[in-house]
Amino acid sequence: QVQLVESGGGLVQPGGSLRLSCVASGSIFSSNTMGWYRQAPGSQRELVARITSGGTTTYDDSVKGRFTISRYNAKNTVYLQMNSLNPEDTAVYYCSATITHISCSTTNYWGQGTQVTVSL
Repeated sequence: QVQLVESGGGLVQPGGSLRLSCVASGSIFSSNTMGWYRQAPGSQRELVARITSGGTTTYDDSVKGRFTISRYNAKNTVYLQMNSLNPEDTAVYYCSATITHISCSTTNYWGQGTQVTVSL
């Protein structure tokens, strides 16, 4: 079993910054692609950014140049640095990780989500 624990969400004014963190723990042989998704009220969950174990990154066009995803493989941790936040970034942000277990099976996991609110 694997748990993903997110932290770093909160309330921030437009133009401000937040840094999200997600730590994976449990029966982990290796963490493969890790990423961040978000879901605003009344909308579908969408990809924000993801990063492979080798460091290749993918970003949604709406966050390019403002958000940066990074990871620390030794601690199975992924980060999302969010700058120049605007009200359209308000959503619940979810961490996702594809984990290879010691048994060599692979499973995708989700965190419980952390709220990000951008407002005056």
